[in-house]
Amino acid sequence: MLLQKERESVVEYGKKLITSGLTKGTGGNVSVLCREKGLFALSPSGMDYFSIAPEQVAVLDLEGNVVDAPCKPSTEHELHRQLYLHRPDFAAVVHAHTDYATALSCLRQPLPALHYLVALAGREVPCAEYATFGTPELAQNVVRAMVDTRAVLMANHGMIAGADSLSAAFRIVEEIEYCARLYCTVLATGRQPVLLSDAEMEKHFELFRHYGRPAQKGGNV
Repeated sequence: MLLQKERESVVEYGKKLITSGLTKGTGGNVSVLCREKGLFALSPSGMDYFSIAPEQVAVLDLEGNVVDAPCKPSTEHELHRQLYLHRPDFAAVVHAHTDYATALSCLRQPLPALHYLVALAGREVPCAEYATFGTPELAQNVVRAMVDTRAVLMANHGMIAGADSLSAAFRIVEEIEYCARLYCTVLATGRQPVLLSDAEMEKHFELFRHYGRPAQKGGNV
Protein backbone atom coordinates (compact mmCIF):
# COMPACT_ATOMS: atom_id res chain seq x y z
CA MET A 1 0.00 0.00 0.00
CA LEU A 2 1.34 3.42 -0.97
CA LEU A 3 2.55 5.40 2.10
CA GLN A 4 1.37 2.63 4.39
CA LYS A 5 3.24 3.90 7.45
CA GLU A 6 2.00 7.46 6.95
CA ARG A 7 -1.59 6.33 6.41
CA GLU A 8 -1.51 4.24 9.57
CA SER A 9 -0.22 7.26 11.50
CA VAL A 10 -3.07 9.43 10.19
CA VAL A 11 -5.59 6.86 11.45
CA GLU A 12 -3.87 6.61 14.84
CA TYR A 13 -3.71 10.35 15.45
CA GLY A 14 -7.18 11.00 14.11
CA LYS A 15 -8.48 8.78 16.89
CA LYS A 16 -6.26 10.59 19.39
CA LEU A 17 -7.86 13.91 18.43
CA ILE A 18 -11.16 12.51 19.69
CA THR A 19 -9.92 10.60 22.75
CA SER A 20 -7.86 13.60 23.88
CA GLY A 21 -10.88 15.90 23.58
CA LEU A 22 -9.19 18.10 20.97
CA THR A 23 -12.02 17.91 18.46
CA LYS A 24 -15.53 16.51 18.12
CA GLY A 25 -17.33 14.47 15.51
CA THR A 26 -15.49 14.60 12.21
CA GLY A 27 -13.93 18.02 12.83
CA GLY A 28 -10.29 18.71 12.06
CA ASN A 29 -7.83 16.79 9.91
CA VAL A 30 -4.38 15.19 10.03
CA SER A 31 -1.65 14.72 7.44
CA VAL A 32 1.85 13.26 7.17
CA LEU A 33 4.34 14.12 4.44
CA CYS A 34 6.88 11.87 2.75
CA ARG A 35 9.05 14.63 1.31
CA GLU A 36 11.33 12.18 -0.52
CA LYS A 37 8.38 10.99 -2.61
CA GLY A 38 6.64 14.37 -2.73
CA LEU A 39 3.47 12.78 -1.35
CA PHE A 40 1.36 13.27 1.75
CA ALA A 41 -1.29 11.16 3.46
CA LEU A 42 -4.41 13.06 4.55
CA SER A 43 -7.48 12.08 6.52
CA PRO A 44 -10.66 11.65 4.44
CA SER A 45 -13.54 14.12 4.50
CA GLY A 46 -16.50 13.76 6.84
CA MET A 47 -15.71 10.29 8.20
CA ASP A 48 -15.84 9.14 11.81
CA TYR A 49 -12.22 8.83 12.91
CA PHE A 50 -12.90 5.41 14.43
CA SER A 51 -14.29 4.06 11.17
CA ILE A 52 -11.33 5.04 8.98
CA ALA A 53 -9.05 2.26 7.75
CA PRO A 54 -5.50 3.05 6.57
CA GLU A 55 -6.38 2.22 2.97
CA GLN A 56 -9.15 4.88 3.06
CA VAL A 57 -6.67 7.65 3.87
CA ALA A 58 -6.04 9.83 0.82
CA VAL A 59 -2.63 10.28 -0.80
CA LEU A 60 -1.91 13.49 -2.72
CA ASP A 61 1.16 15.00 -4.31
CA LEU A 62 2.53 18.48 -3.71
CA GLU A 63 1.03 19.71 -6.97
CA GLY A 64 -2.42 18.99 -5.56
CA ASN A 65 -3.12 15.86 -7.59
CA VAL A 66 -4.93 12.95 -5.97
CA VAL A 67 -2.67 9.91 -6.27
CA ASP A 68 -4.76 7.40 -4.31
CA ALA A 69 -8.02 8.31 -2.60
CA PRO A 70 -10.69 5.62 -2.18
CA CYS A 71 -12.56 8.22 -0.11
CA LYS A 72 -12.81 11.97 -0.69
CA PRO A 73 -9.82 13.80 0.83
CA SER A 74 -10.36 16.37 3.55
CA THR A 75 -11.76 19.66 2.30
CA GLU A 76 -8.63 21.30 3.75
CA HIS A 77 -6.24 19.49 1.39
CA GLU A 78 -5.04 22.80 -0.08
CA LEU A 79 -4.25 24.12 3.38
CA HIS A 80 -2.00 21.13 4.13
CA ARG A 81 -0.39 21.28 0.69
CA GLN A 82 0.45 24.97 0.96
CA LEU A 83 1.98 24.54 4.41
CA TYR A 84 4.24 21.77 3.12
CA LEU A 85 5.28 23.93 0.17
CA HIS A 86 6.11 26.94 2.32
CA ARG A 87 7.49 25.21 5.42
CA PRO A 88 10.30 22.76 4.60
CA ASP A 89 10.60 22.05 8.35
CA PHE A 90 7.10 20.52 8.41
CA ALA A 91 6.56 16.80 7.92
CA ALA A 92 3.15 16.65 9.62
CA VAL A 93 0.17 18.95 10.14
CA VAL A 94 -2.67 18.70 12.67
CA HIS A 95 -5.81 20.85 12.50
CA ALA A 96 -8.31 20.67 15.35
CA HIS A 97 -11.45 22.41 16.60
CA THR A 98 -10.32 22.73 20.21
CA ASP A 99 -12.56 24.58 22.66
CA TYR A 100 -10.39 27.35 24.07
CA ALA A 101 -8.14 28.06 21.09
CA THR A 102 -11.27 28.26 18.94
CA ALA A 103 -12.85 30.63 21.47
CA LEU A 104 -9.83 32.94 21.09
CA SER A 105 -10.06 32.61 17.31
CA CYS A 106 -13.63 33.90 17.53
CA LEU A 107 -12.22 37.01 19.26
CA ARG A 108 -9.69 37.15 16.39
CA GLN A 109 -6.82 37.79 18.75
CA PRO A 110 -3.50 35.97 19.17
CA LEU A 111 -2.51 33.81 22.11
CA PRO A 112 0.23 35.81 23.87
CA ALA A 113 3.24 34.60 25.85
CA LEU A 114 1.50 34.06 29.17
CA HIS A 115 3.22 30.66 29.69
CA TYR A 116 6.52 29.23 28.54
CA LEU A 117 4.73 26.37 26.76
CA VAL A 118 3.57 28.86 24.13
CA ALA A 119 7.21 28.67 22.97
CA LEU A 120 6.52 25.20 21.59
CA ALA A 121 4.98 27.19 18.75
CA GLY A 122 6.82 30.52 18.91
CA ARG A 123 6.84 33.84 20.80
CA GLU A 124 3.05 33.91 20.45
CA VAL A 125 0.37 32.11 18.44
CA PRO A 126 -1.04 34.55 15.85
CA CYS A 127 -4.58 34.47 14.49
CA ALA A 128 -4.92 34.10 10.72
CA GLU A 129 -7.51 36.21 8.93
CA TYR A 130 -10.91 34.66 8.31
CA ALA A 131 -11.82 32.82 5.12
CA THR A 132 -14.37 30.10 4.33
CA PHE A 133 -13.17 26.61 5.18
CA GLY A 134 -11.69 24.56 2.36
CA THR A 135 -10.87 27.58 0.20
CA PRO A 136 -7.53 28.67 -1.30
CA GLU A 137 -8.03 31.97 0.54
CA LEU A 138 -7.98 30.18 3.90
CA ALA A 139 -4.79 28.34 2.94
CA GLN A 140 -3.15 31.63 1.92
CA ASN A 141 -4.21 33.34 5.15
CA VAL A 142 -2.80 30.55 7.29
CA VAL A 143 0.49 30.46 5.37
CA ARG A 144 0.86 34.24 5.80
CA ALA A 145 0.29 33.91 9.56
CA MET A 146 2.53 30.86 9.96
CA VAL A 147 5.79 32.85 10.11
CA ASP A 148 8.26 32.25 12.97
CA THR A 149 5.70 29.97 14.57
CA ARG A 150 4.56 26.35 14.36
CA ALA A 151 0.92 27.03 15.21
CA VAL A 152 -1.74 29.57 14.35
CA LEU A 153 -5.33 30.19 15.29
CA MET A 154 -7.79 30.23 12.37
CA ALA A 155 -10.35 33.00 12.83
CA ASN A 156 -13.79 31.67 13.84
CA HIS A 157 -12.60 28.16 13.02
CA GLY A 158 -9.94 26.42 15.12
CA MET A 159 -6.21 25.82 15.41
CA ILE A 160 -3.53 24.30 13.19
CA ALA A 161 0.04 23.20 13.96
CA GLY A 162 2.93 21.73 12.01
CA ALA A 163 6.20 20.07 13.00
CA ASP A 164 8.85 17.61 11.85
CA SER A 165 6.80 14.65 13.09
CA LEU A 166 3.16 13.87 13.76
CA SER A 167 3.80 13.29 17.46
CA ALA A 168 5.43 16.74 17.73
CA ALA A 169 2.61 18.48 15.84
CA PHE A 170 0.04 16.75 18.03
CA ARG A 171 1.87 17.80 21.19
CA ILE A 172 1.89 21.42 20.02
CA VAL A 173 -1.90 21.28 19.56
CA GLU A 174 -2.31 19.78 23.05
CA GLU A 175 -0.10 22.34 24.80
CA ILE A 176 -1.37 25.37 22.89
CA GLU A 177 -4.92 24.36 23.79
CA TYR A 178 -3.79 24.15 27.44
CA CYS A 179 -2.30 27.66 27.20
CA ALA A 180 -5.45 28.95 25.49
CA ARG A 181 -7.50 27.57 28.40
CA LEU A 182 -5.19 29.35 30.86
CA TYR A 183 -5.58 32.60 28.92
CA CYS A 184 -9.37 32.38 28.81
CA THR A 185 -9.39 31.64 32.55
CA VAL A 186 -7.24 34.70 33.27
CA LEU A 187 -9.43 36.91 31.06
CA ALA A 188 -12.50 35.69 32.94
CA THR A 189 -11.10 37.34 36.09
CA GLY A 190 -11.29 40.69 34.31
CA ARG A 191 -7.52 41.11 34.41
CA GLN A 192 -4.68 40.68 31.91
CA PRO A 193 -1.83 38.19 32.46
CA VAL A 194 1.77 39.23 33.02
CA LEU A 195 3.50 38.18 29.80
CA LEU A 196 6.95 36.67 29.39
CA SER A 197 9.50 38.73 27.45
CA ASP A 198 10.56 38.00 23.86
CA ALA A 199 14.03 37.11 25.15
CA GLU A 200 12.59 34.59 27.60
CA MET A 201 10.35 33.07 24.93
CA GLU A 202 13.26 32.82 22.51
CA LYS A 203 15.26 30.98 25.17
CA HIS A 204 12.46 28.45 25.67
CA PHE A 205 11.94 28.12 21.91
CA GLU A 206 15.58 27.05 21.57
CA LEU A 207 15.27 24.66 24.52
CA PHE A 208 12.23 23.01 22.93
CA ARG A 209 14.23 22.36 19.76
CA HIS A 210 15.95 19.55 21.67
CA TYR A 211 13.36 18.69 24.34
CA GLY A 212 12.36 15.03 24.29
CA ARG A 213 15.05 14.05 21.78
CA PRO A 214 17.75 11.45 22.53
CA ALA A 215 20.92 12.84 24.07
CA GLN A 216 23.90 13.21 21.75
CA LYS A 217 26.91 11.04 22.37
CA GLY A 218 29.46 12.70 24.59
CA GLY A 219 27.05 14.84 26.58
CA ASN A 220 23.55 15.61 27.74
CA VAL A 221 20.94 17.77 26.06
